[in-house]
Amino acid sequence: MSFLLWCANGVSWVLSRHIRVHHFDKGNSFKTFFQALWWLLFGITLLCPPAHCSVFKIGLLGPWNCDPFFSKAFPHVAARLAVGRISRDPSLDLGHRLDYVILQEECETPRALVRFVDFGKLSSAFIGPLNPGFCEVAAHLGANWNKAIFSWMCINYKLDSTTRHNAFARTLPSPIQILLTIMKYFKWAHVGIIASSEDIWMYTAKESATVLRNHGLPVGIVTSVHKGEKGIEDTWNKIKEVNNIKIILLCMHSVLVGGQEQAALLTKALEMGLADGRYIFIPYDTLLYSLPYQNNSFSVFDNDSKLQEAYDAVLTITLESGERTFYDAFREAKESGEIIRDLEATQVSPLFGTIYDAIYFMAMAMDSARRKGVRASGANIAEHTKNFSFSGFSHQVETDSSGKRLNSYVILDTDGRGSQLFPTHLLDMSSGSVLSLGQAIHFPNEIPPKPDSSCWFDPDVLCTEGIEPAVILLGVMLLFVLVLCAVGLASLIRQSILSNQLFRGPNKIILTLDDLVFINPELHRKRLTLDSLTDANSIAVKSRSSASLKSAVATHETSNVALYEGDQVWLKKFEMGAVHNVRQSSTSILRKMKDLHHENVNLFLGFFSDCGIFAIVTEYCSRGSLEDLLRNEDMKLDWMFKSSLVMDLIKGIRYLHHRDFAHGRLKSRNCVVDGRFVLKITDYGYNEILEAQKCPYIQPSPEELLWTAPELLRDPDMCRKGTIKGDIYSFAIILQEVVARGPPYCTSELSAEEIIKKVKKPPPLCRPNVAPEVAPLTCMQIMKQCWAEAPERRPSFEEVFHKFKTINKGKKTNIIDSMLRMLEQYSSNLEDLISKRTEELEVEKQKTEKLLSQMLPPSVAEALKTGGTVEPEYFDQVTIYFNDIVGFTSISALSEPIEVVDLLNDLYSLFDAVLGNHDVYKVETIGDAYMVASGLPKRNGNKHAAEIANMSLDILSSVGTFKMRHMPDIPLRIRIGLHTGPCVAGVVGLTMPRYCLFGDTVNTASRMESTGLPYRIHVSQSTVDTLRSLNEGYEIIPRGKTELRGKGVEETYWLVGKKGFQKPLPKPPEIRPGHNWPDVLTRKLKSVLRNTKKTLRKANFKELGSIKESGISFEEDEI
Repeated sequence: MSFLLWCANGVSWVLSRHIRVHHFDKGNSFKTFFQALWWLLFGITLLCPPAHCSVFKIGLLGPWNCDPFFSKAFPHVAARLAVGRISRDPSLDLGHRLDYVILQEECETPRALVRFVDFGKLSSAFIGPLNPGFCEVAAHLGANWNKAIFSWMCINYKLDSTTRHNAFARTLPSPIQILLTIMKYFKWAHVGIIASSEDIWMYTAKESATVLRNHGLPVGIVTSVHKGEKGIEDTWNKIKEVNNIKIILLCMHSVLVGGQEQAALLTKALEMGLADGRYIFIPYDTLLYSLPYQNNSFSVFDNDSKLQEAYDAVLTITLESGERTFYDAFREAKESGEIIRDLEATQVSPLFGTIYDAIYFMAMAMDSARRKGVRASGANIAEHTKNFSFSGFSHQVETDSSGKRLNSYVILDTDGRGSQLFPTHLLDMSSGSVLSLGQAIHFPNEIPPKPDSSCWFDPDVLCTEGIEPAVILLGVMLLFVLVLCAVGLASLIRQSILSNQLFRGPNKIILTLDDLVFINPELHRKRLTLDSLTDANSIAVKSRSSASLKSAVATHETSNVALYEGDQVWLKKFEMGAVHNVRQSSTSILRKMKDLHHENVNLFLGFFSDCGIFAIVTEYCSRGSLEDLLRNEDMKLDWMFKSSLVMDLIKGIRYLHHRDFAHGRLKSRNCVVDGRFVLKITDYGYNEILEAQKCPYIQPSPEELLWTAPELLRDPDMCRKGTIKGDIYSFAIILQEVVARGPPYCTSELSAEEIIKKVKKPPPLCRPNVAPEVAPLTCMQIMKQCWAEAPERRPSFEEVFHKFKTINKGKKTNIIDSMLRMLEQYSSNLEDLISKRTEELEVEKQKTEKLLSQMLPPSVAEALKTGGTVEPEYFDQVTIYFNDIVGFTSISALSEPIEVVDLLNDLYSLFDAVLGNHDVYKVETIGDAYMVASGLPKRNGNKHAAEIANMSLDILSSVGTFKMRHMPDIPLRIRIGLHTGPCVAGVVGLTMPRYCLFGDTVNTASRMESTGLPYRIHVSQSTVDTLRSLNEGYEIIPRGKTELRGKGVEETYWLVGKKGFQKPLPKPPEIRPGHNWPDVLTRKLKSVLRNTKKTLRKANFKELGSIKESGISFEEDEI
């Protein structure tokens, strides 16, 4: 599609050029038609590129959306115009089809940088960025991507270095270089900079100040403008506090293109008397485009006399455009049909022309590169921006042999009366000179700012501001002496602090007996064993434990294990007499060791010095040394396990070598393993301390020298110090130990002394023999390279690290990986087991939730599950049911506890089954008491009384046929009480929470039950009233006056049935008034129970007789 548009643009240009000149008329219409057709075919042939041409896309980067002034430049229109003209320019041979893409630059600098990284693949080159804050980073990225970065906004002088930023080029001269030339001409050196609060202008101000200061010019202040009149006033007050300022650089949008912030700033300066000629204001943004000033009145001054007066103190510097202004060029492009958008020239920012020129500038560089036979890459395009010229949008663009832009700039000033700007001076960039154009600058009050000394602009002259050089020299010398004194004092203080840090503070190095508690290394395991004993009667064990603890007491002379700040530590003791005191030369080594922190380097905690014992204190590793681990036959070591240990060793030594720390004593017994199977290197720094302490050299045994490199065996002095190459040789011997799981030279029959002699004096070369099948080939190659005879042929640990990583194909090797690999064979079974357990867990969860919902109302249960609180709730009308078992105390006394439990379980299960058929809520059971309510927690209007009444009849009917398992002949009688009224319900407690009811209604219902009679439903007046209001045919008979404890005498009733209720009800016993019926029932219960036991005893004797006939005898007491 873009290709067709490209061709169409070319054809339209040809037709427009031809038809615009040759108008049709009746006489030569056919002739003109054939001429137009010929031009059409010629345009298609000439302008449409071959299909195989690649697309070179230019990314136009700027804050087009977030800044309305930049969006007025209409970058897409400018880019389309430039790309169209470039494609139609027969003098350009780009080798590509040019295209563009508009890239939105964020207004905040950090986000803009992140966004720019995302743009890396969207275009072949960039024009931008407009934010100087990330220009240098963008140039670095462009060089890395090999994509050209062309910008007119970047200020940093470092970008001009072609070696570091070879893909960067400027499309305009540096704005600060223009400013420097003007300042030098007028000899105004002192600068103040005011920036708008937007990121792009704040970074512009900072970068401008940096460049000016690098040129030796005094920048007195760099500040930003805060919103509001008060913020503007504060800004000018800050400016007034700085002396000698001549020029104020305004980094913001110019008032001439609609910058309201600059207008407010200048107006406030006039009101504060700062636009009286003491300062010259220079807008920054006009340096970036060609302002249309010829015969042009700026309407911004027409209705604002204050602004017009204030602008008399402003010098506007802009690109010189000659007689053809920006407005003229825009109108011509629109009239020719190249700009089809309905835009007037006055609606467009002059930055439009800068964008156009930048795209054409890049196309010229591409053409230059192609003509010299190089491809259009970032560095090549930036390199070929030299010695060419072309017609820009409104002026001629030209570069010299160094790629420097040779544009001319003009200084514009008002005449103090009108709204026009007039050119007063011309800046010729080819010569760097400023030429007067005949019209003088109109300064406020006709007085320009006082010029500064010319020394500011001479790099070979020291500018002293009138101070005598001798005074300056004396001051410099005095300052130098003060600095020396300060350095000396600081050095003394530092030495004092370091000395104090050796003995005091949380990071002290020198430790004493006050810091350590020596213990037996086996004590920890013994304590675990003693703690696991649970036989409290074993006095002998206790006595033996006490004796063992006494024998386990350790001292600094008998133990190498101690407690330091609660952690176990290991002491590497020096030979008695080897160290007498800690020398000053040793403290630097100890500090260096203290600064070593790595997962695979055993942490150095301090240096023990007390009671004539000197030792290095490090972390205690519970699994011992690597040598111990390899000799432990019970420990299964596969290759992943071994490679993890070796990789830990490599990382640790690599860390030490990166800090120029040669170990010198590297062997398997100096590699310890902690409880997590992480290998750590220890004993580092031991030789350095011996050397610093001037300890006499003690020849190690041959067995200790099996890890020592040949060159060190031949030189005892070097052997003591150790070398990095020697550590690599020692590593190879340890690697042999790990892969072969044996001591050094384990396959050799020679003694250690004989092996050392052969290693010292080859040939033949004496090295361990390792079977090739015990380790991967790469590992064997590393091992042989590391024990090479010539030290220079041994690889570094950096190389060993990268080579060893390839053994496991880049996978991380650690003990966890090894364990996971060993568990892979169980994974499928484990998954099935997990699935099964998950299902069981889900079932149990459902059971738990069901149980919870049975114990508590659903709403309450959900609130408790989510950790919420349950607020108490008031219910104005509920009916409460109570029942208990008549004679339960006597039944319990005459029954076994398990029989009582079985009785209650059977009875309450029966009741629970009845509850499921009614809209009721079981509150709780306490002993033989059973409590139910209706109307809560879910309200049901007036039906609560009917629900409880129906349930009471069903329960009473079911009790009539209930039999106790252990007393089947004894009838179970219950008494029931009902009452209706208000109550409050809530959850009580956090542990085993209960849903409880509170209020007088609960007490009254309980009194109704306790004053009732067996097989009777005792009903209060309020419940009777509610039942009768329902008119459902309940059979209620009055009982009469009943005294209720705490309530007095009240009228109560019996509920004896209901119309349509067909279930049989048990017959209540006949009880006469004043009859003590509980005692009667108890006596009857005991009588029935005695008769039952007699019957059982007779049955037992009869069974015993049959057993005796079989020849089996029993003692009478046993029966």
